[in-house]
Amino acid sequence: MNKSQPIDHVASAASLDKELSAVAVDAVLDGIVATVKSGDKVSLPGFGVFSSTSRVARQGRNPQTGAPMKIAASEGVRLAPGSPFKATLNAQSGAKKSAPAKAAKAPANAATTPQGHGQGGQDREEALAPWLAGQRPPTKGRTPLWLP
Repeated sequence: MNKSQPIDHVASAASLDKELSAVAVDAVLDGIVATVKSGDKVSLPGFGVFSSTSRVARQGRNPQTGAPMKIAASEGVRLAPGSPFKATLNAQSGAKKSAPAKAAKAPANAATTPQGHGQGGQDREEALAPWLAGQRPPTKGRTPLWLP
């Protein structure tokens, strides 16, 4: 998004001409910058909190040559998004669904299963079952190291 898109949005939402909405957007952005520059926080309920951060001078390395170099102290800005903003970003839509979370399943005999490697060797036994029965397990074209 570039600067003209919020100006267009303000113009259409507030029924203003573009010149007036450009002045309004510039005034809001200038106010945020001036307040954060002075060291105060800017809180926009429902959107987030802008705050200034400081980075101390530190030693770094030039990625091309590997030579050590000094990185100067600097000021930065941080936006901590508000809860409604995060909720909007994380909302599930009908077209875009995330993969279901994997639930941790304990075996039925979890209390008696010895601990250590996997589930007491149960995974290994399941993987070796076809081989022990005289069949080669499917390997997708690769021979595992544990097969003769």
